[in-house]
Amino acid sequence: MKTALVTGANRGIGLELVRQLKAKGFELIAVCRDSSSELDAESMRVESGIDVTRREDLTELKRRLGDTQLDLLVNNAGLLRGSSLAGIEDELDDWRAQFEVNSLAPIRVTSALANNLASGAKVVVITSRMGSIADNTSGGQMAYRMSKAAVNAATVSLAHDLKERGIAVGLLHPGYVRTGMTGNTGHIDPHEAAAGLIARIEELNLETTGSFHHANGEALPW
Repeated sequence: MKTALVTGANRGIGLELVRQLKAKGFELIAVCRDSSSELDAESMRVESGIDVTRREDLTELKRRLGDTQLDLLVNNAGLLRGSSLAGIEDELDDWRAQFEVNSLAPIRVTSALANNLASGAKVVVITSRMGSIADNTSGGQMAYRMSKAAVNAATVSLAHDLKERGIAVGLLHPGYVRTGMTGNTGHIDPHEAAAGLIARIEELNLETTGSFHHANGEALPW
């Protein structure tokens, strides 16, 4: 049985990902800061109390995993807070928090668990098309856009670094999803987004490593 680890698994897209991956036969490790009644009802391994921005928590996660081999690592945890040109000086803590969660955490988690990744494993970062410079036609949300552009750049480097181990790396945009992060606005529900993401994960291979795709299969510009 293959093993998948998903961060930010207690709600929204993360919760749907662990549900659907479980249904596909994966053994799941659901990682989160705080569990939820919905996640606890799934009867899977939950590693709570893990803040992906804290070094000591990542060390603890690695300790808990021991020599567990991962076939799939999904860096899903994310943060969206409003940001504006006029308010930047008052909002700097929110800007920095988005970089910690969206840009640095996926790379830090992958680094911490690098020795747990099986040969031929897959690593996925749930990013956003809002990190695309070419696709930015509306402006706004500078901090979130910057944090996602940064993780996009880092993940391409990660794809090169892990390729020699046979590990494929993908950047996936779930779509505009109705979750708590978006204030339950959006175009699709989490279960539909998760299904699309899993389809793209199944397609991911060493030939497409480092690519940037929408959950619906569309290749996205940088």
